[in-house]
Amino acid sequence: MSQKNRNKRYKYNEFFVEGVRSLKEAVKNGWNIKSWVYDKNNLSDWAKEMVFNVKTEVNYNLAPQLLKELSGKEDTSELMAVIGMREDSFDNIQLPENPFIVLFDRPSNKGNLGTMIRSCDALGADMLVITGHAIDLYEPDVVVSAMGSFFNLPVIRMPDNNILYKYIEELKIKYPGFTVVGTTAHKETPVYNVNLAVPLMLMMGNETMGLNKAFKEYCDVLCTIPMSEKSYATSFNVSCAASVLMYEITGQRGIL
Repeated sequence: MSQKNRNKRYKYNEFFVEGVRSLKEAVKNGWNIKSWVYDKNNLSDWAKEMVFNVKTEVNYNLAPQLLKELSGKEDTSELMAVIGMREDSFDNIQLPENPFIVLFDRPSNKGNLGTMIRSCDALGADMLVITGHAIDLYEPDVVVSAMGSFFNLPVIRMPDNNILYKYIEELKIKYPGFTVVGTTAHKETPVYNVNLAVPLMLMMGNETMGLNKAFKEYCDVLCTIPMSEKSYATSFNVSCAASVLMYEITGQRGIL
C-alpha cells in the first residue's frame, strides 16, 4: 500500500490518510479524494456523510481485520482515504500583499517536518518550501504530526535551487523590500533587531548541518535567537527555533 511504500506513492501520485481531523481538512481544502476505505457495517453518521457526499473514483469496503492491518492507529480508524498529491509549482500559489514564506532546507526528521507545517499554519505563513534531498512530505508520520494543517498550508517541494532563486528574484521585483532572512545558531544579528514586517522568506536549516552555505550567502541578512548566558544549550531544535522566529514575525506585523 502507498502509506508504507514511497515508490508506490510516487508511481501513482497518491498517498494514504486516516484521522478525522485530517480527512475533514482535506475535503474542506479541495484535495482530490480518490478513494474511501472502510467497513460498510461499521460507519458513524459522520463517516457515512463523507462517503455519500464526496465524489471519488472508487471506494473499498474491507473486512475489519484488513482495516486493522492498514490502520496506523491503536484504535482502528473507521474511515481512511487515498488522496491525490498536488503539483509542486509556485504558479499555483496566490500570495497576499505582504507575503511571509518559510523555507526548510533538507529536513531529515518526519516529526520535525510535520511540526514545521503545523507551526507555519498556526503562525500565518503563506507557504512552506522544502529544498534538497529531504524526508518524504507524504510519509504517514509527517501527515499525522502535522495534523489537519497538512491540508491547509501550501507546501512546495523544490529540489532545483535555480528555480527557487529565479522565483525569489521575481518576488523581489513584485514586492519592493522583499527580504531573504537566513537563520544560524552562531552569533549573528539578534532576531528582534531584524525588520520582519516586510515581505520575506525565512530560511531554516537542516536539523544537523544547519542552513547550507549557498543559501547563507544568498540571504540578505542572517539572524539568530540569543541564548541565555547561563545556558549550556547553544541552539533550539529546528522546529522550536522556527516557532520562535515565526512568532517574532507575527509580533512585528501585529498579526497576533
